[in-house]
Amino acid sequence: MNRSVWIDRPGELAVRDGEPPVPGAGEALVRVAWSGICGSDREIMQGTRPAEYVRYPVVPGHEWSGRVAAVGDGVGADLVGAPVVGEGIRSCQVCSACRRGDTNLCDGPYEETGFTQPGAWSDHLVVPARLLHRLPETADLRAAAGLEPAACVAAACLKLAVQPGERCAVVGAGMLGLLAVQLLRAAGAGEIVVVHTRLDRSALATQCGADSLVLPSQLDSLAGAFDAVLEAAGAPGTAFSAVRLARRGGRVALTGIPGADDQPLDPVSLVLNEITVHTVFGAPPRAWTHAVRAFASGALDPGLLVTHEVALEDAHEAFRILAEERHKAVKVLLAP
Repeated sequence: MNRSVWIDRPGELAVRDGEPPVPGAGEALVRVAWSGICGSDREIMQGTRPAEYVRYPVVPGHEWSGRVAAVGDGVGADLVGAPVVGEGIRSCQVCSACRRGDTNLCDGPYEETGFTQPGAWSDHLVVPARLLHRLPETADLRAAAGLEPAACVAAACLKLAVQPGERCAVVGAGMLGLLAVQLLRAAGAGEIVVVHTRLDRSALATQCGADSLVLPSQLDSLAGAFDAVLEAAGAPGTAFSAVRLARRGGRVALTGIPGADDQPLDPVSLVLNEITVHTVFGAPPRAWTHAVRAFASGALDPGLLVTHEVALEDAHEAFRILAEERHKAVKVLLAP
């Protein structure tokens, strides 16, 4: 049997049994080990995700890890049994964006695992084998379930191109921010300061490699102090704060998506200070490769950030945790 969590329409969730899916040509069947829940999944449940980026009814789950159980025609049999993670965006492979490797910016119709295609809140998942990234045989699959958000952060880190010894700041100490700390430390950052609204994340930030955690009220004393700044909060004012932290000639990467009425950036200040601002939406294959390699080498451990584990049949509880215990929850995992 195959249990799956379905969101039939906003606010309606059910766990149903069915037959395991069968992989077609070029596809792989994965036995899911762990799957994550994030803000995008809450949008599906609440009905706030833009209509073109979700298709009801849907099995959520775009953050996951597992082992290949079977493969379809055209896929090497040696993949069976391998521990894997997988990219979610199912790009057209022929548009100009795909041709240059920016599959996250595909010009074709939007298709993504867990949003328009069945996701990993299920015992089994079928995905195109070309999207899989093979992990070391001894990989911790609980930790590996965090490689999807890590790939998004890796995209930002690659754009920032931090050099050894540079001063870095990370705005936000949620899942993305703390993964960023780990990757920036692995790149050789000389100092990493995390800006967060609560000091109770200090110990975890330090464990991930940060030198200190400061409150937003302390930003005035840090303005213009950093070579590279990665914004990972997506809250009102955080993009503006990230730019303020950058030195003249510094680099900023924005990954969060705040509301439309957020404080605008000042183009005059950007020009006069020659601030380079990068933006990130999703993760292209090169970012996935970067994150997987960092994980395989031991430089990246998303497992440090797992705060809650919930059984698949208790998916409602995962949403409750995100809603009522968000200050305590960093990453919530579902376990089939």
